[in-house]
Amino acid sequence: MKLDYYPLGDTGIQLVFGTEISEETNQKIRMFANELAQHPIDGVVEWVPAYTTLTIYYLPNKISFNTLKEKLEERNEQQHGREADAASLVYIIPTYYAGPDLEFVAEHNGMSQEEVIDIHANKDYLIYMMGFVPGFPYLGGMPEQIATPRRENPRAEIEPGSVGIAGAQTGIYPLESPGGWQIIGQTPVKLYDPTGERPILLESGHYLRFVSVSKDEFINIKEAIKRGEYEVETEEKKVSVHEVG
Repeated sequence: MKLDYYPLGDTGIQLVFGTEISEETNQKIRMFANELAQHPIDGVVEWVPAYTTLTIYYLPNKISFNTLKEKLEERNEQQHGREADAASLVYIIPTYYAGPDLEFVAEHNGMSQEEVIDIHANKDYLIYMMGFVPGFPYLGGMPEQIATPRRENPRAEIEPGSVGIAGAQTGIYPLESPGGWQIIGQTPVKLYDPTGERPILLESGHYLRFVSVSKDEFINIKEAIKRGEYEVETEEKKVSVHEVG
């Protein structure tokens, strides 16, 4: 596969995997990132996947841009014609669908609130990347039937765990923050816990599934999390990764 390489300051290099945002592109990025994890390059300290790019940060006193570029080109050539099955996780996220904008999303799309919930829940969303605050997942695959524009007047504060829709995207606010997404529900699960062994729960390249729960179930799970007695359920999902040139 042809990649484009661009310098990013004096400590980074960005690999561009085309311009199409798709699961196939994401799988290729993930396969390349897995290769870096399994066979590290001396001097490389971190890599950050995005929709169509993989940004790699390195120590210029250990490896030069040109040398790193050559090594990455070699890795890309080695993956030519490769096919593999990547084991992904599906994070099961319990969600109480009673957000302040659920009615608006339903009216905007000419359906009932129950229909919005049925369409939004029980679907595996690919986690393309993480940002704009710690733990925020950019999810792909939301059905167009419930796409809804952002709010004209963003809220000054949105509670942690709020599940929202913005255009054809859906996501979860991991922290209290301002935001303009249409809030349709809330999860008690902590996506970001700076005091935990694993501060950020989710990881790009895996999947997320919202599961509708009642108000009582929401409260019970929230209390169990406070007591340290709740662990997010996951399922394994096999994803075929193809690289043909």
